[in-house]
Amino acid sequence: MTSTFLSVSLLFIASLCTADGTMEVTVGRCEFNSTDLKDIEFTYSLYYNKLEYARFSSSVGKFVGYTEFGVKNAEFWNNDPSQLNAMRAQKATYCGHNIGIWYKAALTKSAEPHARLHSEDPPVGGHPAMLVCTVYDFYPKLIRVTWLRNGQEVTAGVTSTDEMADGDWYYQVHSHLEYTPQSGEKISCKVEHVSLKAPLIVDWDSSMPESERNKIAIGASGLILGLILSLAGFIYYKSKTRRRILVPTTD
Repeated sequence: MTSTFLSVSLLFIASLCTADGTMEVTVGRCEFNSTDLKDIEFTYSLYYNKLEYARFSSSVGKFVGYTEFGVKNAEFWNNDPSQLNAMRAQKATYCGHNIGIWYKAALTKSAEPHARLHSEDPPVGGHPAMLVCTVYDFYPKLIRVTWLRNGQEVTAGVTSTDEMADGDWYYQVHSHLEYTPQSGEKISCKVEHVSLKAPLIVDWDSSMPESERNKIAIGASGLILGLILSLAGFIYYKSKTRRRILVPTTD
């Protein structure tokens, strides 16, 4: 499995409101893809009423101004060796320290993927059948999904989506296989992920098409519901009959 590029940010924000309603905001950001200092970028931005007027970047090594006010302040700060040395040290003292903690707490964790197979109706004029392998609830993002026919990897007729974030640290991916069913063959979806000790293989049950299984399940449910309603009606009828009182007639 190949490596992937991970870019993550850590933020710290400070703000100051004045009596006339203006706001001064400073934002410190650590962008990184590993715990190595060479893979870390520290930036410190200063905002006045939502407008960034100056920024310090560890890759530049000094302050840069973006407004007239910011240029004047950047020049002043850049001429102060103690100020520059303190900002340059943040890459190691703040970013390096916190990134190491964060990697241990989150990025080294993993979650095993789950997978299921289902069939889809092919488009008009398309292939006779299409299988979809849905893999979900896995972390980290990098994963490999392949198709097997009788134990041999299949490459023709295979399309896959990109890994999609669920918004809760987990990912999902969908792989499609267009194929012509043959008697006695075995179709499987193979999933390889860093959280798995061995590949996860899910076999397709081709004994009955999924659409037919759904029809049978729906029909059986309808039959059971009909029997229940009929039984309830019969019980209600019998109870009403028993409660009926016969009044004798007189000549």
